Amino acid sequence: MLLVAAGNEAPTAQQSAAVPGNMWPPPRPAQRAHSPALSPEEERQTFSVPPGFRVELVAAEPLIESPIIIDFDADGRLWAIEMPAFLPDLSGRDSREPINRVVVLEDTDDDGRMDKRTVFADELVMPRALKVLERGVLVGEPPNLWLFTDVDGDLKADAKTLVTSTYGNASGNIEHNANSVLWAMDNVLYSSEHTFDLRYAGGKFEPVPALSRGQWLISQDDAGRVYRNVNDSPLYVDYTPSRYFLRNPNLVRTRGLFELLIEQSAAIVYPVRPTVGVNRGYRHPGPFFRADGSSIVIQGAGTPTIYRGDRYPKDLWGNAFITDSPTNLVHRLRIVDDGSGRLTAVNGYARGEFLASSDERFRPVSLASAPDGTMYVVDMYRGVVQAGGLWSEYLTDYIKAHDLLMPVAKGRIWRVVHGNDAGRRGPAPKLSRFTAGQLVQTLAHPNGWWRDTAQQLLVQRGDRSIALALERLVTTAPDWRTRLHALWTLAGLEAIRPELVGQALEDNSADVRAGAVKIAERWLRVPGHALSTAVLSRLDDRSWSVRRQLAASMGELPEEARIDPARLLLLRLGDDPVVVDAVLSGLHGLESRVLDQLTTDRARPVSSDAVAMLAAAITKSGVAADVQRLVAAVADEHQPLWRRRALLQGLDAALPAAGGGRGRSGSGLPGISAPGGRVTLAPGRGVSLPAEPASLTVLARGNGPLAGAAAAVVARLDWPGRPAPVVPATPLTVEQQKRYAAGAEIYRNVCAGCHNDDGRGRDRLGANLVGSPFVTAPDGTALSRIMLSGKEGSLGLMPPAGATMRDEDVAAVLTYVRRAWGHAASPINPLDVAEVRGLTRGRTKPWTDVELQPPAGRGGRGGAGRGAQQ
Repeated sequence: MLLVAAGNEAPTAQQSAAVPGNMWPPPRPAQRAHSPALSPEEERQTFSVPPGFRVELVAAEPLIESPIIIDFDADGRLWAIEMPAFLPDLSGRDSREPINRVVVLEDTDDDGRMDKRTVFADELVMPRALKVLERGVLVGEPPNLWLFTDVDGDLKADAKTLVTSTYGNASGNIEHNANSVLWAMDNVLYSSEHTFDLRYAGGKFEPVPALSRGQWLISQDDAGRVYRNVNDSPLYVDYTPSRYFLRNPNLVRTRGLFELLIEQSAAIVYPVRPTVGVNRGYRHPGPFFRADGSSIVIQGAGTPTIYRGDRYPKDLWGNAFITDSPTNLVHRLRIVDDGSGRLTAVNGYARGEFLASSDERFRPVSLASAPDGTMYVVDMYRGVVQAGGLWSEYLTDYIKAHDLLMPVAKGRIWRVVHGNDAGRRGPAPKLSRFTAGQLVQTLAHPNGWWRDTAQQLLVQRGDRSIALALERLVTTAPDWRTRLHALWTLAGLEAIRPELVGQALEDNSADVRAGAVKIAERWLRVPGHALSTAVLSRLDDRSWSVRRQLAASMGELPEEARIDPARLLLLRLGDDPVVVDAVLSGLHGLESRVLDQLTTDRARPVSSDAVAMLAAAITKSGVAADVQRLVAAVADEHQPLWRRRALLQGLDAALPAAGGGRGRSGSGLPGISAPGGRVTLAPGRGVSLPAEPASLTVLARGNGPLAGAAAAVVARLDWPGRPAPVVPATPLTVEQQKRYAAGAEIYRNVCAGCHNDDGRGRDRLGANLVGSPFVTAPDGTALSRIMLSGKEGSLGLMPPAGATMRDEDVAAVLTYVRRAWGHAASPINPLDVAEVRGLTRGRTKPWTDVELQPPAGRGGRGGAGRGAQQ
């Protein structure tokens, strides 16, 4: 077995037996009763890395305290957000005091260790985003996004300008709030957990509407694709940015956005210590933990960072690295392209991790691909990183038993280096002093950080005098990455020519061609523009990346010009759901015409998925006449059986649940892509037909192959004279109405991050509450138990969100969910919550579906179906 130490030399056999985590793959030591805080050097000795790698300290307390995010300016100085307000004391609660900071760290003697600290901005309340620009610093402090500026050059903010006051929620759940400001290849600044991005244009930031996806930080690859994570699912990619889907509120699905690249169960981790100190550690022993207590699965994915440096072995270039602070490690995933642009991810090592520690207080919360070509690891260094108020009773007891709450005023930043690069960092960047011509040359740098920074500086400076030099790069640079950066720099400067875009459409790199299609959208909007023909010629491109981008971009054509390319794309590529949803995103109001063309041409087969999604969009629009036409087509026995079934699937996907939504407006937002091709659909408004769809009801009453699907659709339609189930709602008293209003605010701040504002849930985070039997049960006992002790279900753990709330607050939020979204259940009394709290005080783990079922003979529906689980 190979040995590798975190220090300078490989350990001896005797040292290997004494020092945990210094073998590759490392042994897992026995659980210690306590994990005392270690010095930086002591902690460094607990690290396990693959052969050839080494961990170096960049900064530690008192120079840095409770860091959560870092960024680098154009001269390589390290900027960090410090969050000492996170669990600052023994109360287990965050502080809302303005005690957080943005600091700048400098290495003045060039020895690789930071030695100078400057507080740039302080008195911040729970900041969550950081982006250093040439003439300012963006800081996300929900609900505000600020642009701080340093006028006199002393690295201290002199002024701040409000960019927006709707960046997240001031009192929202800390685990689910707006974060990240990533300047991506297309000059859009993307965020996570937020409903708009930004575009820098003419010295100002323009809002770009978006759909909220991901959880904690994002990054991009060399082609500009954005990568995300959520909860315990490690890696997603946006093939299609969310702004495309917002063009068509009739979509019920958004495949191509937030596409899972590896299943949670496949991303196997190898901690070098037992890791049962997590919310669901009570599952040990079980399928999620090894016998020694080490987790098999990722417990808390964060910061999916694509390595784009130039100091690691080439087989790591373009790999994704995921922080998992609950299990004290950084996991490596290798991204695999099938040769056409379709991606998957596999574990980087057959057994082992890129970086793991036997110190329970090692908490890697974020990563950064750095100017020196290595990767930096932000270590919050503390015993607890689970947000206060979301602890299960098991974790609460674990924290107390292992004395993990204190100390907290610490933090480390580490650099992972390889081979002979240990101690060698290359020249420090001084890009702020570069001329425009020098920055153009920097677009050919092998390190992605240098290329990104050069592009961003050129766009921010707005100097179009270098347009010809950039055009030469587009046509002559040997590295496709340089050509792509040059294209997007020209686009960001508004100095791009359609003739150059036409040339780029013929580039031998699929990523350059896809970028050219995207850039061409500004001319696609012009009727009859010559570039439209060149773009549409890519319908036969050999790369899925190009065809998928074309599917999205063709929605920018004038309306009439969209129909034929949409038909061709759906005929040729309708078996790809990413293409289907991208095409539909540009067909708002045109879905019926495209479906007619596809279904009348019986000589050419079309995929059932394309037919189903077109039918779903038509149904979600709520136009009764169009829905009647779909119903008639389903009943037409001359239509192929597969097509009739596909139409039924579309109707079923877009109609609200039976009895739960007739006549009510839907959210108007597109659907949500779900992991691994499993899809959470976003139904639309109820549809009321002018008369009973007799042909469909006859089909539903039969015993043919479509009877079951037809019956499901019939149950979701309405028409005059049809009796609809009515659940009378007892009017709320004045006091109950006040409780309901208070509950609405609590729900928005605490629950909506997982269950959404409309109660319909979020994939892998929160279940659909609308119509849930736990919500609509005759009494709220089961729901109170879930709030106070949590619940284990098919979507994972619903944490005990009410455990730290007052009884009045629990009653308020439960009253709200039992009366919101069309529910008519009785309100909840604080005394009832107090009773449940007393009866379940000894509960040490979440409830299960079986436990929450009412006793036989007592009726009720408390144990059936999907409940309020996270």
